Amino acid sequence: MLRPKIPTMPTPTGLVSRPVIAGPTTITSCTPVPPPAPVAPAPSRPVVQLTPGTALALVGAGTAVVLVLGAVLVSLLLAVAVTGASVAVCAVVLRSLLASDAKRR
Repeated sequence: MLRPKIPTMPTPTGLVSRPVIAGPTTITSCTPVPPPAPVAPAPSRPVVQLTPGTALALVGAGTAVVLVLGAVLVSLLLAVAVTGASVAVCAVVLRSLLASDAKRR
C-alpha cells in the first residue's frame, strides 16, 4: 500500500532575536497648506418634460404591451383547456372500449 508523506514542521535553528521597535517620529511642515477652494456644484439633470407626442407614444406602448401579454396568456389558457378536453375525450373512449371488451367475455 502507498502511504502518504506527511510534512513535518522544521525546528528553528539558531537564536531568534526580538524585532527592534522604532520610536515615534514627528512630521514638521515648512509651508502652510492653503484651505481648499470651494467646489462649484455640478449642474443638476434637466427635468424630463413630457410633450403631448411623448405622452401619446407612452400610452400607445403601454397598450401594446398589455394587448400582447393578454394574447399570450389567453393562448396559454386555451392550450391547457384544449389539452385537458382532449385527454378527457381519450379517457372516455378508452373506458368505453374497455367496458365493451369486458361485456363480451
